[in-house]
Amino acid sequence: MSRETVTTQEVKFNVFRFNADDDYLPYYKEYTLEVTSEDVVLDILNKIKWEHDGSFSYRRSCRHGICGACAMKVNGRATLACKERMVDMIELFGNEMTLEPLSVKRAVKDLIIDKSDFWEKHAKIDPYLVDKIDETPEHENLVSQADMDKLLDADVCIQCGACHYACPAVAINEEFIGPAAFAAAYRFEIDARDQSNNARLEIVDQEKQGVWDCVKCFECQEACPKDINPIEKITKLHNMIFKEGMANNDVAARHAVGFERSIKKHGILDEGELVRYSEGNIGVLKHVPVALKMFTKGKIVLPWKMPKADKLDEIKKLVESSSTVKY
Repeated sequence: MSRETVTTQEVKFNVFRFNADDDYLPYYKEYTLEVTSEDVVLDILNKIKWEHDGSFSYRRSCRHGICGACAMKVNGRATLACKERMVDMIELFGNEMTLEPLSVKRAVKDLIIDKSDFWEKHAKIDPYLVDKIDETPEHENLVSQADMDKLLDADVCIQCGACHYACPAVAINEEFIGPAAFAAAYRFEIDARDQSNNARLEIVDQEKQGVWDCVKCFECQEACPKDINPIEKITKLHNMIFKEGMANNDVAARHAVGFERSIKKHGILDEGELVRYSEGNIGVLKHVPVALKMFTKGKIVLPWKMPKADKLDEIKKLVESSSTVKY
């Protein structure tokens, strides 16, 4: 059996450099390296440190994609350095790349960041089973396969923070708990053994910090190296909040309800009505400048000109069949 030929090509890397102890502002240093078809991103980090600048700093540990220590960004894309092949990166971005920490504003030393906010928010949702434990049990606390399947692989999370720092809501809202913590909240809230009495749902139901401030951009899904799909768990938490009758009559919850009503009524989203339903007639006034711009771009239409989607009856049936809870 012939071994696959190893190829090489030249790639230019613009690498984020910063030392909180010495530097006032970060800067980018350019390195041009020969990249082989066998290299992963972590190999490039090692080459820079071992062959060019020993002061270059980054986190790494297992090199098997199970610890999450080497999470970073390539051209703004969250990635796990030990898993991402350079040939794939070159195909995606070409022969010039920017290597940065997961969060530039949290950088401590080059690609190393202060992840205290990540761990604080993770701890906030009580990431453990809550139950009264018999210290001398007579048998195991077995879980059925059906109950295990409900976890939806949320227990596979390696807590690398890639989804957390890829999230635009986290970037602009310091209170937002973030997708990793939401996935953990779902993982323990859905566990058949947990007896927290929906305490986590109360936490993730709050405005600014909770699931209602998720913008549904799917960046967390793209960033997750374990394919956990945090957005799926966020949606599940939405449904659980409604199912338990815990949803507050606030802008966030009404936005979710208004979205469903709009699709059921028109088959497509009525942006203007969604704002009115969510924030009320008075609340609409503060959005008038933006609404005028949207109107000129054809993003919203006048209420009496709102079109209907083709096969609206089928769309209504799909909405009704997929709605598992009442609002």
